[in-house]
Amino acid sequence: MSTYQGLRPAEVAAAVGINPQTLRYYERRGLIEEPDRSLGGHRLYPDEVIMMLRVIKTTQRLGFSLDEIADLLELAGHRHPAGEGAGFRRRAEAKLSDVEARIAELQVIAETLRNAIAAGCDDLLECVSIPGCPIPFAEAGGRPT
Repeated sequence: MSTYQGLRPAEVAAAVGINPQTLRYYERRGLIEEPDRSLGGHRLYPDEVIMMLRVIKTTQRLGFSLDEIADLLELAGHRHPAGEGAGFRRRAEAKLSDVEARIAELQVIAETLRNAIAAGCDDLLECVSIPGCPIPFAEAGGRPT
């Protein structure tokens, strides 16, 4: 039996709130390192993998894609001169700008839906033929004839 101690996939997955298949997927994507194995061939993860997975999951919830996260992790793994970070701040600013633009778009959609409900639009095809319909069909290429 191996003297190497580590966490089994189910233990890691439970600690982070993911399933073991996600853990393997992250390995294949290179987001986490492949773990050592016991003499019996079982994957045994170091305790540090839990923090890494929490970083990945939190960054995903902030709107970053797995490709963006992989890039950020790669940059973070390199040594930087004093005062030069791994670029997270710059990327967070860009992500925030994207999120704020999406929020503005969603606010327009919400207002349009409120107006359609208030106008009594019950049938989409009838609504399109009503003058002053609050749904912007004209912006989608014109009203049908």
